[in-house]
Amino acid sequence: MSGTVDKRLSELGIDLPEPSAPAANYIPYVVSGNLIFVSGQITMSGGELKYLGKIGDGLGIDDGYQAARICAINLLAQVKVACGGDLDRVKQVVKLGGFVNCAPDFTDQPKVINGASDLMVEVFGDAGKHARFAVGAPSLPLGIAVEVDGIFQID
Repeated sequence: MSGTVDKRLSELGIDLPEPSAPAANYIPYVVSGNLIFVSGQITMSGGELKYLGKIGDGLGIDDGYQAARICAINLLAQVKVACGGDLDRVKQVVKLGGFVNCAPDFTDQPKVINGASDLMVEVFGDAGKHARFAVGAPSLPLGIAVEVDGIFQID
């Protein structure tokens, strides 16, 4: 069923991919009551990993921002499945967690994770405003630059 959120995604030029299968012993999301907890999503786009390496050491803030945006698109793909295909069920983006594979002296993790946060607000408006953390990590799985997880409230 195509709704308001699907129309907004189309206006933004975003086609949600088929969600990726888990890479280890976990499931992609858990629905508990009216909350969806989505496991960390990585920079998989078009069937390949994008933005490999460290922010602040070969990759810049804009690279990280775009990587976080890809992660957010992958979050939405998982949420869509969890909602039975109807993203209009999302009432609030509750929280995002952002991990940035970065150089030891890099301190602009929030600017990187804004790539995910900005997308949520573009897609959901005020319901896309959320609590968040953005932290640096010495490495991330598969050498990716960014990983983002999320909690969403649904009806």
